[in-house]
Amino acid sequence: MTYVIAQPCVDVKDRACVDECPVDCIYEGKRMLYIHPDECVDCGACEPVCPVEAIFYEDDTPEEWKEYYDANVGFFDELGSPGGAAKFGAMDKDHSFVAELAPQNQK
Repeated sequence: MTYVIAQPCVDVKDRACVDECPVDCIYEGKRMLYIHPDECVDCGACEPVCPVEAIFYEDDTPEEWKEYYDANVGFFDELGSPGGAAKFGAMDKDHSFVAELAPQNQK
């Protein structure tokens, strides 16, 4: 099991979760952040610090955002498991599901 970042992160990318993650498994895409499912240790440190409440334990992801599990996993299809997000910085790509979304309203 792993944590999933869902729709509230799209076009927000607050990054509080990145600062809190002890294993550096939260990668930055062009429009949102992604949790690497193989690098995440399920500690849950990221979830309570997310100001837009976009992070969910895989089984607790709201039904309306279930497709974000596939987006988080699929984001790493080409990247593999590099062992840490810090060396990559922000990447100029997103999972196709996220890339095709209309711009999200900012709160």
